[in-house]
Amino acid sequence: MPLPSLTDLIPVLQIAVGPVILISGAGLVLLSMTNRLGRAIDRARILKEELPAHSAAEQPNTRAQLRILRRRAQLLRQAIILVSLSILLAALLIISLFLAALLRWDAGWLILLLFVGCLGALIGGMVRFIEDVNQSLAALELDLAEGERPNPTVQ
Repeated sequence: MPLPSLTDLIPVLQIAVGPVILISGAGLVLLSMTNRLGRAIDRARILKEELPAHSAAEQPNTRAQLRILRRRAQLLRQAIILVSLSILLAALLIISLFLAALLRWDAGWLILLLFVGCLGALIGGMVRFIEDVNQSLAALELDLAEGERPNPTVQ
């Protein structure tokens, strides 16, 4: 079986550019997600250490903050897994495109399956990421509500 010529591979290279761009964009989103996860974990550790020093009136708010941070960490973990899966599927898509061209194999069903899986995983990761943003706003609302309560020690 002769290898494909350069003119045979150029269309494959052109088609493979899309998944490469997707990998690049998803990598940047992944970087943002891992940074957010690190910040949520660090904040949870700080609140956990400070919890015994808080007054009885402050503890319910701190525990609520910790619950939100735990939920955020779970959402971000799921988002990171899904976006990583999307990147993996995009890489497999590129490899499949080249193997199909190299082996002159009709792999339309595989290409379609990988493409849909890649975008499905990316969409799932972005939905989880949006849920994390909503959770962080819920935590902010708790902080703001705490700040609006009158302080009983100040008269």
